[in-house]
Amino acid sequence: MREQERGGGSRGGREGRQELPPQSPEEQARAICLRLLTGSARTRRQLADALHKRGIPEEVSQEVLSRYEEVGLIDDAAFAGAWVESRHRGRGLARRALAQELRTKGVHATLVEEALEQLDSDQEEETARELVERKLRATRGLDRDKRIRRLAGMLARKGYPEGMALRVVRRALEAEGQEPHDTDDTDELGYPGE
Repeated sequence: MREQERGGGSRGGREGRQELPPQSPEEQARAICLRLLTGSARTRRQLADALHKRGIPEEVSQEVLSRYEEVGLIDDAAFAGAWVESRHRGRGLARRALAQELRTKGVHATLVEEALEQLDSDQEEETARELVERKLRATRGLDRDKRIRRLAGMLARKGYPEGMALRVVRRALEAEGQEPHDTDDTDELGYPGE
């Protein structure tokens, strides 16, 4: 009975757990990287940032990350290609927005450019048309200028160039039956001239 009062019983506390020996920084770094990579692919910089936040020494971090690159667990080129494919198809993001996201994740500029080569301007414009078609109904009832601003603004937030966005929006409105405005009455963003 006294044993249980002091916490020596089999219930509660730490008795059921074995104490693990402290891990070396290398073991900690490997464990952190594997745990993060299990959830989803990561760039080398994302992993390096995670290791830094957890206090792993820089030289240990670089050694572990280099080894993971050698065996293919870290592949920034493959990450960038998959990211472009997924985000363009899934969210309709244009090259400019995709490039920004990849730079934020620490992908080298050369790898960003290579990944973006899989999107040509025709494909990008087709995606812009699809996005506008999906949003067109929601803008019905608004005046033409307001529709242009909303639809072109939506494309701009997804990284589409201004000229392409306006061209796609105007064509969609014309196809819907709205009369085209005289282009001299509007500026580049479709705002009425002053």
